Amino acid sequence: MKSFRVSIRIPALILASAVLYLLWLIGKYLTAPFKGVRRRWRKMMMSAWGRSVAAIIGMRIVTNGDPPRPPFFMVSNHLSYVDIVVYAARLGCVFISRGDVADWPGIGLLTRSVGTIFVNREKMQDIPRVIREINQALDEGMGVVLFPEGVSGAGDRVLPFHPSLLDPAAKANYPVSYASISYRTMRDEKPAYLAVNWWENVSFAEHARELLKLSSIEASITFGSHAIRSDDRKALAKSLWSAVSDQFTPMVDSALLDSKN
Repeated sequence: MKSFRVSIRIPALILASAVLYLLWLIGKYLTAPFKGVRRRWRKMMMSAWGRSVAAIIGMRIVTNGDPPRPPFFMVSNHLSYVDIVVYAARLGCVFISRGDVADWPGIGLLTRSVGTIFVNREKMQDIPRVIREINQALDEGMGVVLFPEGVSGAGDRVLPFHPSLLDPAAKANYPVSYASISYRTMRDEKPAYLAVNWWENVSFAEHARELLKLSSIEASITFGSHAIRSDDRKALAKSLWSAVSDQFTPMVDSALLDSKN
C-alpha cells in the first residue's frame, strides 16, 4: 500500500505542478501591465499550488491565531521542505530560500518563476542583493517568509536565528511577524520528526520517498499575536527566536535524539 501511494502521488504532484505552472505563466504575461493584478494572480497561484500539493500528499493544515496581512515580513522555525507547501497554501507568499534549491530538478524552475529570493549564506557579499529583493517584494505588497535558523531541525527545539537577513527590517524598523510550525503523523506510522522533518543525513529523494508513503500528515501553524520591531538586527533576531520558541511545542525529546546518535 505504501509503495502504491508513492507511485500514485509522484505523477500527481508532477501533473498538478505542471498545470499550475502553465497557468501561472499565462497569467504572468496577461497581467504584466497591471502590477496589482499580477501580484494577486501570483498569490492565488502560490496558494493553489500549496493546497494542491497538500491534498495529494494527504496533508491537513490546522492554523491557530490570525495570519499577518500583506505586505508582511514573517519568520518561522524550519523543519522540512514541506514548510513551503504549508505556508504557500495559507499565505500565498514569497520565500527566502537557500541558493542550491534554485538548481533542484523541477522544483528549482518552479521556485525561480514565482519570485523566490535565493541566498548563498556562505557569501556575505550576497546579502545586499537579497536585502534589495526583500524590500522590492514588500514594496510590491507581498508577504515575505524567512526561515532564519538556516537549516531544518529535528523538532526538539528552535535553533538560533541568524540575524543577517533581518537587516532590512531592522534598518527600516519594520514590524516582523512570526509563526511556528509542527507536524504529526498517525500513531501506527513513522513519527513526524523522522518522516516529515528533514534533518538526518539522507538525500532529498530518499526522504521524499519515505514522506510520500505516509497515509496522512497534520501540519499545525501557530501565528504570533503581535509583530516585533527593533533597529538592531541581533536584538531583533533574539526577540523573534524567543517568541517562536515560547509558542513552539517540541515534537521529540532531545534526550531521545541523543540516544540515537
